[in-house]
Amino acid sequence: MKGFNTKLIVHILGLLLLFNSLFIGIATITSYFMADGVTAGLLKALLVCFITGSLAMVLTKNHKKEIKKREGYLIVVFGWLTMVIFGMLPYVFTHSVSTISDALFETMSGYTATGATVINDIESLPKSIVLWRSLTHWMGGMGIIVLAIAILPLLGIGGMQLFSAEAPVLGGDKLHPRISDTAKRLWLIYVGLTAANTILLSLSGMPVFDAINHGMSTMASGGFSTKNTSLVFWNDIPQIQYITVFFMFLAGSNFILLYYAMKGKFKRVFSDTEFRWYAGFIGAFALIVLLSIIRQEAYVATGLSTWSVWEQSFRHALFQVVAVITTTGLVTADFTAWSPFVTMLFFGLMFLGGSTGSTSGGVKVMRHLILIKNGFLEFKRALHPNAILMVRLNKVTIEQSIVYHVLAFFILYMILFIIGAGVLSVLGLDFTSAIGGAAASLGNVGPGLGNVGPASTYASLPTLAKWWCSLLMLIGRLELFTVLILFTPYYWRKH
Repeated sequence: MKGFNTKLIVHILGLLLLFNSLFIGIATITSYFMADGVTAGLLKALLVCFITGSLAMVLTKNHKKEIKKREGYLIVVFGWLTMVIFGMLPYVFTHSVSTISDALFETMSGYTATGATVINDIESLPKSIVLWRSLTHWMGGMGIIVLAIAILPLLGIGGMQLFSAEAPVLGGDKLHPRISDTAKRLWLIYVGLTAANTILLSLSGMPVFDAINHGMSTMASGGFSTKNTSLVFWNDIPQIQYITVFFMFLAGSNFILLYYAMKGKFKRVFSDTEFRWYAGFIGAFALIVLLSIIRQEAYVATGLSTWSVWEQSFRHALFQVVAVITTTGLVTADFTAWSPFVTMLFFGLMFLGGSTGSTSGGVKVMRHLILIKNGFLEFKRALHPNAILMVRLNKVTIEQSIVYHVLAFFILYMILFIIGAGVLSVLGLDFTSAIGGAAASLGNVGPGLGNVGPASTYASLPTLAKWWCSLLMLIGRLELFTVLILFTPYYWRKH
C-alpha cells in the first residue's frame, strides 16, 4: 500500500495475533485439564496463530515507529478482522460449528460483544469452546486496540492514533497524559470488576465455571451464556440476576467515571449529565415495563404471593431494560412475548445504548443528549436567528464540529439500519425479523425480534444474511466512521 507504513501495520497485527494466541492458550489448557476431547484442535489453532503472529513481528521488526491518523484507521479495522479470522480457528479445528459462515458469525459476535449466536445447543459444546466464546467477548469488550496501546510504548510506538480511531470524538477522555497509562488503568478497572462479578456470582450459587464465563460476558456487555436459556436457567436464584444487573449497569457506564468512583470522587460521578440521564432512562423504562407486564405476570404466576409476583415482575423488567440499553443481551425472559407495546418499546431501546467510554454498543446516551439539546436550540434559533446559541453539557460548551459529527453519525446510523433491514428482507427474512436483526447487529445488542428474538438464535438465517449481520456488527462496534472511511476515495488519495 503506497503511502502507508506497511511494515508497522503488519507488525502491530502480529502483536495482536500473539494476544490472540495467549487466550487460545488459556482455552487449550482448560481443554487439557477438563479432558473435553478438543485439545488437539485448540493446540493446532494456537500454533497457527502464534507462528503467524511471530513471523509477522520478526519480519517487520525494522519498521518506522510512527503511526499517522490514516494508518490508525487501517490498523484498527484490519486488527479486528485479523483477530476475527484467526479467532475462527478454534471453532473450525474442533468442528464445534458446522460451516465457515457459522464460525465467522459466532467469532464476530464474540469480539464485537454482540452476543448473537448460531449455536442452538450451547450446553453440548466442549467446556473449552464455551470458555473461548466468553474470552472473545472479554477481549473485544474493552477493545483489542486498547489492550495493544497499553504496551505499544514498550516497542517505541505511540498509541494515540489507534485510541482515537477506535474511540472517535466521544468517550476519548484520558485518565493520564500518557495514553498507554490511560489504557492500563482502564484495563485494571475492567479486570477488577470482572473478578468481583465472578466471585459474587459464585458465592450466590452459580458454579465457578459458569460464574467465570458470565463475569466476562457481563463486563464486556456481551451476552454469551453457558446455558441454552441464558439466565432464565437461574430464575429461581434472584440474587444471581440482581448481581448481573448491577454489573451490566457498571459496564454500560463511562469507565472514566468508574475510576473517579473508585477514588471516592462520587460528586464527579453524580454531577455528570450523561450518567444521570443514563440511570434515569433505565429507571423510567424499567417502571414502564413493570407496569405494562404486572397484570400478565400475576395471571401467569398463579399460586404466588402478591409480593412474589411484584418482585418477579420488577426483576425481569429491570433486567431486560438494563440488558438491552447496555447492549449486553443476556436474557431472563422473552420480552417479545409480553405485549406488542413492550416489544415495540424494547425495539426502540436497541437504539439507545449505554454511556460513552463504556463497553456497550448502540448510539450512546451522550449523542442522544446532544441531538435533543440541539433540537430545542433550533426553536430558539428560529425566533432569534442572530443569537449565538451553543449546546452545553456538564456546564461546558460543545464545539459545533462535535454537534455536526453527532448529527452525521445519527443520520448515517439510521441509513445503515434501513439498508441493513432491507438487505435482510431481500435475503428472505420477514419484516419483524429483518428490522430486529439489523437493529440488534448494528447496535451490538444480540437478541432481536421475530425469528432472531430472545428465545431464538440466528442459526436459521441464510448464509449471506449471517455474513451481512457480521459486517453490521463490525461497523457498529467501531462506531461507523472507522470502517466506512476506508470505502471513501478520499481516504486512499495520496496527501
